[in-house]
Amino acid sequence: MLHRYLCRAAVAILASIGSLAESTDIAGAKKGTAEPVGIVKGRDGAPLVLIPAGPFLMGSDEGFPNERPEHTVTLNAYYIDQFEVTAGRYQKFIASARRALPPTWDAEAAQAWSDLPAVGMSWTDAAGYCKWAGRRLPTEAEWEKAARGTDGRRFPWGQMQPFVDIANYNRGPWVSEAVTLVPVNSGLEGMSVRHGLKEGGRSAYGLFHMAGNAAEWVADWYDREYYHQSPDKSPTGASLGTKRVIRGGSWADLPTALRVTARFSAEPDYEDRTIGFRCAMDAGE
Repeated sequence: MLHRYLCRAAVAILASIGSLAESTDIAGAKKGTAEPVGIVKGRDGAPLVLIPAGPFLMGSDEGFPNERPEHTVTLNAYYIDQFEVTAGRYQKFIASARRALPPTWDAEAAQAWSDLPAVGMSWTDAAGYCKWAGRRLPTEAEWEKAARGTDGRRFPWGQMQPFVDIANYNRGPWVSEAVTLVPVNSGLEGMSVRHGLKEGGRSAYGLFHMAGNAAEWVADWYDREYYHQSPDKSPTGASLGTKRVIRGGSWADLPTALRVTARFSAEPDYEDRTIGFRCAMDAGE
């Protein structure tokens, strides 16, 4: 408990002397009225949101062993996709880069439901898309800050457990793209307003579906014990490994997997309908 208190106190002090952009954004987020700041467009037309430089709490002392210990991490400013990469955009990548279709890919569904998240690609193909689009996969730390903000929340929208209006989760067996997935820009209406979540399922920085819908590949090699030796500035994960990190939980998962600190992994060539991705880039690019 003392360790957690000190971590939170350290972040509060560091954040209070951070940049004006960071302070303004976090203040708005706590009131539930923040709008994404610094939006730019990637080469593929996808909107990216600026995540200001500064510290945040990473990990959880109350989560699974691979989430411990909770610790303070400081990142440089960066941009990250506001939405999961869509089936429509991934279809253009396949055609332009002449990449093989994922085994589960349904080209008809991708054209008919182009605003659904692209799922079923390997880590290698996800990284390939980001490179083609002039970006890269986010690091695990970048992903978590974008999802969690700086107030130590459990879910992108706050402390409240998820419900169906703000997250797509616990859907049971796969049926089809149209039935199982939801549009990447959904989750702003319905019960979220009645529960006081005017921002719906969005994160503190205005990102959509950082929990549920598609779980997301990130750049790092996975190491179960990495947080015990992770640097406190711009960590990039283990130097080597056999698996890559997956974050965010998917349409198939229970709420515990949707927590912003939950860490999962798979071999880089693993392909599954539960996994998609989003891209990031340095703020100076």
